[in-house]
Amino acid sequence: MRTSMNLPDALLEQARAHATATGRTVTSLVEEALRKLLAEHSVEARAPRVALTTDGMPDGRLLIDVTDRAALWAELDRA
Repeated sequence: MRTSMNLPDALLEQARAHATATGRTVTSLVEEALRKLLAEHSVEARAPRVALTTDGMPDGRLLIDVTDRAALWAELDRA
């Protein structure tokens, strides 16, 4: 798809110089930059990861029975 953008002259000059130096087009640089920016914001928008307890008791018992769905949800709600 074709589009028009208004960019500061200095920025466009830098982009053209970089594209020439790396054997690429300005379009490919803009596309890569947009993809990286959008991917970065996509990751930030995800729900934060919850750290679950992974250690057991000294006697070998686990702190949570992974087959007990209610216990798992209770641990997640507590975190």
